[in-house]
Amino acid sequence: MQIADFELERYFARWEFAVEHLLCASDVEGWAMADLLATADPEARALWDGLRLGYTESLGHPLLRDEIAGLYETVDASGVLVFAGAQEAIFVLAHALLAPGDHAIVTWPGYQSLYEVARSTGADVTLHELREAEGWRISVDAIRREMRPETRLVVVNAPHNPTGMLPMHADWRALTELCAEAGVHLVSDEVYRYLETDPADRLVAGCDALERGVSVGVMSKSFAMAGLRIGWIATRDRDLLARCARLKDYTTICSSAPSEILAIVGLRSRDAVIERSRSIVAANVARFDAFVAGSAGRFSWVRPRGGSIAFPRLVADESIDDFAADLVAREGVLLLPGSIFGHPGNHFRIGFGRDGFAEGLERLAAFAERRYA
Repeated sequence: MQIADFELERYFARWEFAVEHLLCASDVEGWAMADLLATADPEARALWDGLRLGYTESLGHPLLRDEIAGLYETVDASGVLVFAGAQEAIFVLAHALLAPGDHAIVTWPGYQSLYEVARSTGADVTLHELREAEGWRISVDAIRREMRPETRLVVVNAPHNPTGMLPMHADWRALTELCAEAGVHLVSDEVYRYLETDPADRLVAGCDALERGVSVGVMSKSFAMAGLRIGWIATRDRDLLARCARLKDYTTICSSAPSEILAIVGLRSRDAVIERSRSIVAANVARFDAFVAGSAGRFSWVRPRGGSIAFPRLVADESIDDFAADLVAREGVLLLPGSIFGHPGNHFRIGFGRDGFAEGLERLAAFAERRYA
């Protein structure tokens, strides 16, 4: 298999644990183990206390699959497959759905594996470009034009990384109807689900919207437990689920036993878990909103409709790559330039999920003030 380097992961491998302030993280501040276990009900606590470190069920712990299924309307535990993070789910899905000569449509800019893994199968990939001038909105009419007889897959990440885009209900309904009519699988990357700015904007899950819909979820983002490395797919397409299960035999085989039990605890406590994440993100979005408003026009942004990230733009007359390089060198504050996504604009990803956001933003503001004084 030939596949391009994952530029975002190479960037984070260089910087993530070497800087003081990570202002571009896409996850939410991780839970402390003791705090999470304090929320466990008696059954989950007994599972944890009696845990043996052997192999787990390849499909996922039955109780974990039950909890995941509870996030959806039309899927029970038999429609859920657990993976070692969403990354494995994306990899397996692409190889289950695509082959040389097939075609996929993927929203862009976006998480690189959503399109690079598809390309690695030999399929042709059309990047459905989101544009700042259009509020980063998806265009169902454009996707209809982009479809071909050999189109097998449409991939939409919503809430979207890096822009914070969330389709309008009417657009989402039109897209799911288009995919259903075309007999195309819709993979809905929902790792930021539950972080909608207005909960009323939450979309119907992909697996609930159409028979060939697939929801991808993970404990890393909205649930703030990235260290568990627990992700999943949920779908009513049992043939696809079986193909993915067979492919998983060649990747991780099964998930980590401790991680599965902790994920059960987290999902059973999901109201408190999500409320904590929403509170952190909302406070930091408000801080960044004030920063942009007070930046004398040096920065602009489309306020995110969901998720824990956004894609602002440096308006000042210099490259965001140069600005970000100097910022990390002088202040220990890391931004993620849009060039890491292959995006030609002067945008950068900002992340709202970390507790140290306020101090990092203060350093960014002071740096920009000195630079453009």
